[in-house]
Amino acid sequence: MTRLRDELAAVLAAGDPPDLGRAALTIARIGYPDLEPEPYLAELDGLAQAASARVRPGAPPEEAVRAVSAYLFRDRGFRGNTEDYYDPRNSFLNDVLIRRTGIPITLAVVLIETSARLGLRLEGVGFPGHFLVRAPGEGGPVLLDPFGGGRPVPEPELLARLQALAGPEAPTITRVPPDAVEPTGTQAILARMLRNLLRIYLERDDPRHALDTIDLLSAVVPASPEMLRIRGLLYDRLECFAAALQDLRTYLELAPEAPDAADVRARVSRLSRAAATLH
Repeated sequence: MTRLRDELAAVLAAGDPPDLGRAALTIARIGYPDLEPEPYLAELDGLAQAASARVRPGAPPEEAVRAVSAYLFRDRGFRGNTEDYYDPRNSFLNDVLIRRTGIPITLAVVLIETSARLGLRLEGVGFPGHFLVRAPGEGGPVLLDPFGGGRPVPEPELLARLQALAGPEAPTITRVPPDAVEPTGTQAILARMLRNLLRIYLERDDPRHALDTIDLLSAVVPASPEMLRIRGLLYDRLECFAAALQDLRTYLELAPEAPDAADVRARVSRLSRAAATLH
C-alpha cells in the first residue's frame, strides 16, 4: 500500500485546501484498488449542475444551501444507512454516490463537494459522535445533519446529543462547547474517515484491510504510539515480522510505561527470534 499512501500524500500536497473529493476517492481504493476517480468526480459535477437549477438567481448563501441540500437528500434520495451502519461501503465515496447511502461523514463530503462546485463554502464539523456540516446563515452559521436528510440542527438538539453521550449520571449540559462546533479541516475529515474504517476492519478481524487503512492514515496524521502498536500487531498477524518488530520497538521507545508494555516486550522478543530465522 506504500504506493497508495504516496498517492494520497500527493493529493494532500497538491492544493490548499486539498481536493476533498479526490482524496476521499483515494481512500476508497482500499476496497477498490483499481478505482479511477474521474467518473465519480464527474458525478459530483453532475449533481452540482442539476442542483444549480434549484437555486434562485441571486439567492443568499443560506437559501442556496437549503436548495442544494433538498436536491441531494429529497430529490436524489441520499440517506443515512441505518440498516447496516458499519458496512465499509458507507465509507467509500464511490459507493455512496452509486448507492445514495452512507454515514454522516461521507454524506457530508457529498454535500460539501456538491456545494463547493456552486461556489458555496461549507465546512465539516467533527461534532462528538455524529459528523455535521456548517453552512453560512443570515444570523450566523447553521449546522446541518446530512445523516438526517440535511436538516438544520438547533442548539437544543445539540445539547441533547451531548447529554446522551455524557450519560444520564453526568451533570446537565447547558451550553454547547465552542470546540464541539468548530470547523474541521480536510485532513481531519480524512483522518476521521480512516479511523472509522480502521475500527470496522479491526472489529471484522480483517487484518489486511486494517493494515491498508492505517497505512493511509499515516499519510494524513503523524504516527502516534497507538497507531504504531496497532500497525505492528497487524504486521505480526500477516507474518511481516521485520516490519512488526520495527513498529513495536518504536512503540516501546515512545510509550515505555504503557499498560501493555510487558506484553509488547514479550512479543518483541518472540519477533526478534522469528525475524532472525529469515536470514
